Amino acid sequence: MKRILLLGGTGDALTIARRLGHDHVYSLAGLGRLPGDLACSVRVGGFGGVEGLQAFIEAQSIGLIVDATHPYAAQMSRHASAVSALTSVPCWALRRAPWQPQSGDAWCEATDFPSILDSIAPYHHPLWTLGREPLAYLDEIPPSQHWTIRCLDAYPGNARATIIGARGPFSLDGERALFTTQQTDVLISKNSGGAATEAKLRVARERDLPVVMLQRPRLPPVEREFSDTSSLLDALAAWLDPYPLFDKTP
Repeated sequence: MKRILLLGGTGDALTIARRLGHDHVYSLAGLGRLPGDLACSVRVGGFGGVEGLQAFIEAQSIGLIVDATHPYAAQMSRHASAVSALTSVPCWALRRAPWQPQSGDAWCEATDFPSILDSIAPYHHPLWTLGREPLAYLDEIPPSQHWTIRCLDAYPGNARATIIGARGPFSLDGERALFTTQQTDVLISKNSGGAATEAKLRVARERDLPVVMLQRPRLPPVEREFSDTSSLLDALAAWLDPYPLFDKTP
């Protein structure tokens, strides 16, 4: 039996995981809620670097690595590519196309967290949508600013920070309400691509607000790249043939 190791943690990865039978493995870093409706095995936690991932793949007789991690999970992608080279187990990757600025957008690209802080210095109510990273800076927020930080889970804020625990997809009306309530005057975002969190960019465009976009990390080469789940699922079905992609065996 051919076995797939799916490296996930994104909505796209979950779509793929729901099509995998019990012989395959879905791996999560452990952030957020765990899905309870999967037929495949679910593994939670890190592997212990390249050596640990290689040991797992060899022990579990994995025949294909599928990297469907977040575009900014560069370390996991690098590990998967390295192990593929070491073991000759092919690595495929789902890599969403980045968002592109449209007419009326005022985007500023930042390379790291310090450059983001420099870019938002003139503003008073930044909305952070980078995940948990800004939480480490709650005690360093300038007196002139109040941060709104949206990440997967809620955390305590302070007098100058509001933490919102939420996960996409986010509606256009919901994003408009959030911008209004929090008096957002600048948006900080990763260039994740996809539709689930794109509404915030439309709201920023509607309101002529600047967007500080964190530059995507450079990802390693893989044997095959896919830009959408449908084409990847078709390729997986062909790779598994004559075995079905989804095995209904209990």
